[in-house]
Amino acid sequence: MAASLEPLLRPRSIAVVGAARRRGTIAAEVFHNLVHVGFQGAVYPVNPRAEVVQSVRAYATVEEIPDAVDLAVLVVPAAQVLETIDACGRKGVRAVVVITAGFAETGPEGAALQRELAEHARGFGMRVVGPNCLGVLNANPEVRMGATFAPNFPPFGGVAVCSQSGALGLAILDLALEVGMGISSFVSIGNRADVSAADAMAYWEDDPDTKVILLYLENLGDPAEFLEIARRVSRKKPVAVVKSGRTEAGRRAASSHTGALAGMDVAVDALLGQCGVLRTDTIHELFDVAMLLSTQPVPKGPRVAILTNAGGPGIMATDACESRGLKVPRLGEQTCAALREFLPAAASVGNPIDMIASASAEQYERSLSLLLADPAVDAVLTLFVTPIVTKPTDVAEAILRAARGSDKPVAACLMGSQGVPDAIAMLRAGRVPTYAFPEAAAAALARAARYGVFRARGVDELPALLVDREAAGAIVGKPLPPGARGRWLGPDEVRAVLDAYGIATPRQAIARSGDEAARLGAELGFPVALKLIAKGITHKTDVGGVRLGLRSEDEVREAYLAMLGRLHELGRIGDMEGVLLQRMVDRGIETFVGATRDPEFGHLVGFGLGGVQVELLKDVVFRVTPLGALDAAEMVDGIRARALLEGFRGGPVADKRALTDVLLRVGRLVADFGQIAEVDLNPVIARPDGAIAVDARIRVVA
Repeated sequence: MAASLEPLLRPRSIAVVGAARRRGTIAAEVFHNLVHVGFQGAVYPVNPRAEVVQSVRAYATVEEIPDAVDLAVLVVPAAQVLETIDACGRKGVRAVVVITAGFAETGPEGAALQRELAEHARGFGMRVVGPNCLGVLNANPEVRMGATFAPNFPPFGGVAVCSQSGALGLAILDLALEVGMGISSFVSIGNRADVSAADAMAYWEDDPDTKVILLYLENLGDPAEFLEIARRVSRKKPVAVVKSGRTEAGRRAASSHTGALAGMDVAVDALLGQCGVLRTDTIHELFDVAMLLSTQPVPKGPRVAILTNAGGPGIMATDACESRGLKVPRLGEQTCAALREFLPAAASVGNPIDMIASASAEQYERSLSLLLADPAVDAVLTLFVTPIVTKPTDVAEAILRAARGSDKPVAACLMGSQGVPDAIAMLRAGRVPTYAFPEAAAAALARAARYGVFRARGVDELPALLVDREAAGAIVGKPLPPGARGRWLGPDEVRAVLDAYGIATPRQAIARSGDEAARLGAELGFPVALKLIAKGITHKTDVGGVRLGLRSEDEVREAYLAMLGRLHELGRIGDMEGVLLQRMVDRGIETFVGATRDPEFGHLVGFGLGGVQVELLKDVVFRVTPLGALDAAEMVDGIRARALLEGFRGGPVADKRALTDVLLRVGRLVADFGQIAEVDLNPVIARPDGAIAVDARIRVVA
């Protein structure tokens, strides 16, 4: 796959089909850019109505070009694209970039034309970028290909960019030039008839010019393919993405806790997190993290030292770091003692280290060197506010000297105007990223630290689990009633499926009268829980359908009659199918485990605090199946209320390994049976000696 993009990004010859003579049109600008930027191969204009295009001999068709053509850039009307693709195929062109619009973005007819385009190209073994795209470029001096209609060409560097939007692609190239960030290559995939972001990542995986990969995406294409490739590539190189579509409007209706919590953007976050891709909210944040990871070592942890000559920015930086999950630790006593030897008495040698306004360039250099040597520090954020006595360029030189050769990242934030632009230019030339404000630097460091954790954790393996797939399949695979689109499994069916997959549940029985409930409660052993079974009632607590801690036959009988009376008040007495009795489970922490099937991403598995507050608190983390052992363990440790699982204020301690096992088994269950639409285990009582699902629901669809 990666090799097939070689003629696209490192072609030896390019034909521009539709190249125009007069500047100011897309067709003219693409050809002009290739020649003006200095492409290191041959460029052939193709125009049936001109013998010469911009001082270069033109050809009427691509087939008339006497030499071999690796890449063709098509800037012709949409109606002519198919015949042009065929001509390129007959010529032996290996890749085409279709700048032309008028395809899937216009509606069903355009989508059909786009499918034809892809089929024609596939028949000749050609790769296609676009249609409806900005083009491609390679800034390596050995290639110097600017096959786009962008007005600017970026400097060469280690950052590769893939954009689904042509307009955003233009903005990205402009911003790269503005901040001086070097680009290795750029691909605008447009409507993605063939080449996708996953294809581009696969190419850049082993590209020696590329150190960091940036993506702007409106959708992920094939999520399974994206997950597989991104997870592999991220272990070698950082990948960061801006993914549009975060709003609540994209959330689909759902009838379970899991479905209500797992909106589309949750699925995107889960998938990106699993494959180590760093998600940012804006293009500027995308560049901020790229500037750090393309120039500095990956941090080994979240501990940041802050060096400043002004107290206010130091406090801002501290707040910004800690609010993003970074740690601002106490420094080692040896480091503090060494700092006191040369900093003024008024300086603070805690963390942040405030050297006060009189700090000299020499003090910056000595302090930064000490911080980088401290084993309690994983990264350093250096702040500088222009004073009267110290030149910003001297400080920049000091930072560069101290940072040179360090295996820990250094980020700088220079504030002020007098001399600061020159200092910023010096730092960037020396490969130290600079930021206008501490918050931007902290956000970049936080994302880089998360990437460091991902890369250090190793490859996640799918564990071997002992399950009875045949027994579960006999239940899950039952035909649906005629005309039904889905059904909730009955309590006994749910119990059997969970038993088949090794998920513990309490002893239980079903009753359809008060007397039967009282008798079965005695057989199970008091205390028991009584739970309503009724058609169309998803959340039983909303109608008084759950009673806990019943200690006698009379209490069970009274609880049954109370539920019956409540349904009568609601006019739903006919929906009652009985009650489920369960032996009460020993005290523990109520957690939630669930799964839902997303139409685009497949099954998501969720974990969080459980009980009736699950949708209120929304302290839930999700992952996309297949679920690995590390994924499941990170889910358990990933909720905000993690401390509750660890004996907070003398409370019970949860068996995290048991919770991880439940997550893996639910993940395996939904991976084995695509017809399972939703699973809700709420609550799963987590105890020191295990975890047990005391309430469970499973819905299957056709």
